[in-house]
Amino acid sequence: MEVVIVPDAAAGGELIAEAMAQLLRRKPDALLGVATGSTPLPVYQALTAKVRSGAVDTAKARIAQLDEYVGLPAEHPESYRSVLRREVLEPLGIGMDAFMGPDGTAADVQAACEAYDRALAGAGGVDLQLLGIGTDGHIGFNEPCSSLASRTRIKTLTEQTRVDNARFFDGDIEQVPHHVITQGIGTILEARHLVLLATGEGKADAVAATVEGPVAAVCPASALQLHPHATVVVDEAAASKLKLADYFRHTYAHKPDWQGI
Repeated sequence: MEVVIVPDAAAGGELIAEAMAQLLRRKPDALLGVATGSTPLPVYQALTAKVRSGAVDTAKARIAQLDEYVGLPAEHPESYRSVLRREVLEPLGIGMDAFMGPDGTAADVQAACEAYDRALAGAGGVDLQLLGIGTDGHIGFNEPCSSLASRTRIKTLTEQTRVDNARFFDGDIEQVPHHVITQGIGTILEARHLVLLATGEGKADAVAATVEGPVAAVCPASALQLHPHATVVVDEAAASKLKLADYFRHTYAHKPDWQGI
């Protein structure tokens, strides 16, 4: 696992966007796994700037969804499909025909989960999966004590998560679905490159547990230690609990320029 400490969220977004751009230059039809939330927005904004400047072409790029609410119509403004259309697909000029996501309105949710796993494999697998992290170490909606071998499946949201997400539903928790479909940890680990972005002091404990703690289901993100190509990009605040921060700074500063992340 490589840890890259950057000055702020904008620098992290630029670094990851450039990695995505380099991937697309090598493989124009790369499948990019994307996450929702405020943390990855600087990545999407930086990549959009590169597209608009002509530095990278996304005409053949494909996008894969990490998770989705169960029972929320796809056209609902707060379905993750709609959010990603607004924040990723439209800014990057990518059509919905290049988008993959689980069917949160399926009558048989378990079958929909299994179908999405098969679809990801059938598409050749995710080339680069962007991840955020919760203060408790969750990735996607894989809450603490999720199986490290889990596949795409239905999960029940905690009451706190529903309270937190109510702000997207006019402050009304009753509008927030109780369930989501999420790629499992085992599914996530099949991506060729995992990139986790964390910013802010509130993520510092989770980052330390992910990078320097044991691999344990109590911190689902720690499973990234098992991946052959995982990159953790953190700002100074999120890196504040890392014991090996100076080592991470040194190794990144002295790596070959051509190596990238």
